[in-house]
Amino acid sequence: MSYAPALHAPPAPAPASPLLSAAAPLLAEPAGTPPALSFELFPPKSEAQDAAFWACVGRLERLAPRFFSVTYGAGGSTQARTHAAVERIARETSVPAAAHLTCVGATREEVDAVARRYWTAGIRHVVALRGDMPGGGAYQPHPGGYPYAADLVAGLRRIGDFEISVAAYPETHPAARSAEADLDNLKRKLDAGATRAITQYFFEAATFLRFLDRARAAGITAPIVPGILPITNFTQAAKFSAACGASVPDWLGRLFEGLDDDPDTRRMVAAVVAAEQVRVLQASGIGEFHFYTLNRPELVCGIAQVLGVRPAELAVRPG
Repeated sequence: MSYAPALHAPPAPAPASPLLSAAAPLLAEPAGTPPALSFELFPPKSEAQDAAFWACVGRLERLAPRFFSVTYGAGGSTQARTHAAVERIARETSVPAAAHLTCVGATREEVDAVARRYWTAGIRHVVALRGDMPGGGAYQPHPGGYPYAADLVAGLRRIGDFEISVAAYPETHPAARSAEADLDNLKRKLDAGATRAITQYFFEAATFLRFLDRARAAGITAPIVPGILPITNFTQAAKFSAACGASVPDWLGRLFEGLDDDPDTRRMVAAVVAAEQVRVLQASGIGEFHFYTLNRPELVCGIAQVLGVRPAELAVRPG
């Protein structure tokens, strides 16, 4: 039996979307050098979380990241756990450890004592942050403490030759008077002795690139590393983004529609979005990325695989 050609018109092309417009570089063979990665972790809060945390560290260690950073709770609420995790990472893994340190809830002398402890333990990298108040209230400098992150950076420089990372905000810190004032604050932190800036997460590559252009025009020459957040729960990510000033594009919400009870599909979508974000930025010359892992190694490992970062066998440590 023969078939006559179809007489109806071909379907109209699907409307362009940010995801599809960048699909070609994502699906192509990774070109050039794979990106350098670093990973943020939060310290375990219980014995049950402890095993999962160290399993996460072990799995991500095989990706040979530049460093692991470990967060610090508001008001120093996870201080002891952060110390223990950072020191064990430095002692038992092949990856340098970076400790978060904030201005909140401590005098200068107390903060300096923590920094000296890190130096003695061989920790040479600190992520220096102003920090947030417990309960989310308006920031108030601690009496006798470091008022702001630039002051903390200068204090760390007096203690040791730390590598110091600071925060940058592509869409402006919610408490900043203006985008220009926020950029001036970043410059103060770097001029005080910080090594690099790591950005708050964002969801569109253009957001970071516009910010980078503004920073360079302001005379900032230090490395600015984009922070990438793979989405594991869109509702939670949208709620947190509203609080921290990160915009959530409509197209991103549509990708996660109907997936509230389908975690496997959510993870696949999250991996594609994050990998695409990195590949688009790579095409603009960006070669280093910091992942906010939420202690979920399976998602990060999948993204790394797409980006050409392959796990390696770890050397057996003596003893």
